[in-house]
Amino acid sequence: MRFAIAGKNIDVTPGLRTAVEEKIGKLEKYFAPDTEVDVTLSVEKKDRQKIEVTIPVKGSIIRSEQVTNDMYVSIDLVEETIEKQMKKYKNKIVDRKQNSGSFAKEYVDREYEEDDEIKIVKSKKFGFKPMYPEDACVQMELLGHNFYVFRNAETDEVNVVYKRKGNTYGLIEPEN
Repeated sequence: MRFAIAGKNIDVTPGLRTAVEEKIGKLEKYFAPDTEVDVTLSVEKKDRQKIEVTIPVKGSIIRSEQVTNDMYVSIDLVEETIEKQMKKYKNKIVDRKQNSGSFAKEYVDREYEEDDEIKIVKSKKFGFKPMYPEDACVQMELLGHNFYVFRNAETDEVNVVYKRKGNTYGLIEPEN
């Protein structure tokens, strides 16, 4: 695994770098040797030590972020979370015909129990009224949801606005 480690409001000390490489390195049993791992360590206020790990693989993105008051605890938690994701969703993220080259052969060949099957329990249909992203955010807040799908009045494409931490909003647009 190849690590790209960056820091926001924090110096990535040799000790932190070693901790990340050793702990996240335990995940190498799941991935091909040339897999790139993007790690961002950040400090938000003094008691929010955050780590974000993104592992792009063909057809998917494996991602986790953890926040605690201790960076080393955050590193431990993010590794545990990704390992659980890898075991739980193995059959969904590894398509033997297309994506298997991104993962270690032992991981692809091994069977893991799927304890929580994904089930869609509700379906909705609704018309898309063109609106601006800011209006979509207001509509999302009025509905009390965390995201809202709408047709962008400027681009005439389907977009999604979503609520982020810290009372900020995000916009997802299709890539052309």
